[in-house]
Amino acid sequence: MSEQKLLPVPDALAGERADAGLARLMGLSRSVAADLLTDGHVLQNGKTIGKSDRLIDGAILEVTFPEVKNNLEIVASEVEGFKIVYQDEDIIVVDKPAGVAAHPSVGWDGPTVGGALLAHGIQLTTSGAHERQGIVQRLDVGTSGLMTLAKTEIAYSRLKQAFRDRAVHKVYNAVVQGHPDPFEGTFDAPIGRHPKAEFKFAVMQDGKPSVTHYSTLEAFPAATLVEVILETGRTHQIRVHFSAFRHPLLGDTMYGADPKLAARVGLDRQWLHAVKLSFEHPTKGEMVEFESSYPADLIHALEVLRGH
Repeated sequence: MSEQKLLPVPDALAGERADAGLARLMGLSRSVAADLLTDGHVLQNGKTIGKSDRLIDGAILEVTFPEVKNNLEIVASEVEGFKIVYQDEDIIVVDKPAGVAAHPSVGWDGPTVGGALLAHGIQLTTSGAHERQGIVQRLDVGTSGLMTLAKTEIAYSRLKQAFRDRAVHKVYNAVVQGHPDPFEGTFDAPIGRHPKAEFKFAVMQDGKPSVTHYSTLEAFPAATLVEVILETGRTHQIRVHFSAFRHPLLGDTMYGADPKLAARVGLDRQWLHAVKLSFEHPTKGEMVEFESSYPADLIHALEVLRGH
């Protein structure tokens, strides 16, 4: 059975090619977006558009997803930049590059963490839906950095509980537009589904409790590098909170970032990286901690911001 979604075009994506804009707007791969447009599954203000047409500010896109036929299979695929940071008989910690989904989903035909692990000869077989086996946390497609997965049932159960109990320490670095005032602080604002775009999230009075702590690491003329620590783990939490307080993440046009500034620093995704991850090992009982350095695209963006 086909699925249909309606969504407005944000001003940040006005004038973008339809395939690029649709991919960024909905978290799809560029090829899936292009296929939807080529096959006539996307209407803009009631008229079919092609992949090279331009998006119009405030227009309503009507996207129809044909019936899924592949049952969300995990396909082994070598992924450039994908690293296994640590593994033992119970857990595996990976450094995920941007452009890789945590697991297969409708509308995504790009690489996945499970597929990258399969290419390394590692198959996760815990309980849960087939395409999500071993998954105890997620990182957005456009977010890079550390992510842990479970290899055994006991590790899966205990890690899931640790995330629910907020016992996992997650540290991110992000570049946000402008200069947050104060230099360090806390966003304590509930997050729920966006009322007009179901693929997005927003600060909502009836949303789930969401707490984000931040502190300034380095300030630039147009942006700020911040350290972010999450108490909760809502979908798009960091992106939503900073956007709601008028400091969207650099490159995050879905949540209001300036596309011209993103282009100037060479970014086609949000500047967001999971730099540290620590938790109690699910079977050994000892604390384990992992760190990740910035990938090349984020380093380049920083150099441009610094004027190098």
